[in-house]
Amino acid sequence: MLNKIPKNLSPELVKVLMEMGHGDEIVIADGNYPAASNAKRLVRCDGLGVPELLVSILELLPMDTYQEYAIGLMEVAKGDDTFPKIWETYQKIIQSAEVENQKIEMIERQDFYDRSKTAYAIIATGEEAIYANILLKKGVVR
Repeated sequence: MLNKIPKNLSPELVKVLMEMGHGDEIVIADGNYPAASNAKRLVRCDGLGVPELLVSILELLPMDTYQEYAIGLMEVAKGDDTFPKIWETYQKIIQSAEVENQKIEMIERQDFYDRSKTAYAIIATGEEAIYANILLKKGVVR
């Protein structure tokens, strides 16, 4: 264990965050997401939800300020009348974390899958909320 590292971040996840470079993307995926079949690197966090991981990851990970969007959400599929309340939670977390680039991109479902396949890693969680997937683009440490 180390000081100042959130306790819900495993050594494997901290290592992945450390290995990422500027512009690399990481996906925090809900429990329904096909993480194993889409991931170049898979990090299992099955007992955790996306919001608690997002809080901890944003303590360590700088967001990209060289692109318009550093954060992406999977858009609700056409014909689905769901509104993911978890998005409001994400907005509050992002604002509380004082992330430099808080602009959120809505990414069409299939495009989100395609981007996740090229992401540095996918974190598989036990999150039960639907459309709870979030993509983060790493920035530079200043």
